[in-house]
Amino acid sequence: MEWVLALAIGVLAGSGIWLLLRPRTFQFIMGLSLLTYAVNLFIFAMGRVKLDAPPVIDPHWADPVRYADPLPQALVLTAIVIGFATTALFLVVLLASRGMSDTDHVDGEEHRP
Repeated sequence: MEWVLALAIGVLAGSGIWLLLRPRTFQFIMGLSLLTYAVNLFIFAMGRVKLDAPPVIDPHWADPVRYADPLPQALVLTAIVIGFATTALFLVVLLASRGMSDTDHVDGEEHRP
């Protein structure tokens, strides 16, 4: 399972970076979103993901190593909400920019060979 998670993080990060380097604004926004998903998966994986384990436990009652860490889960949940809001803001700015310049190229000019 670790290989699948590592492969998913790598594919999302690689695809996100590739899309960030594209000349269109929409592709840039999608690349930023994919890179955000890769970072969220990485943070979530660093929190010792365990199934059917309570998130908080008193260390005097049980061994805390056997239980899930709630901090990465809270960080990822917050990052998902913030990422959704910034993506919506970027899309509104993209639509306004496209309406004013009639192009969705990153620098506002079409480069034709």
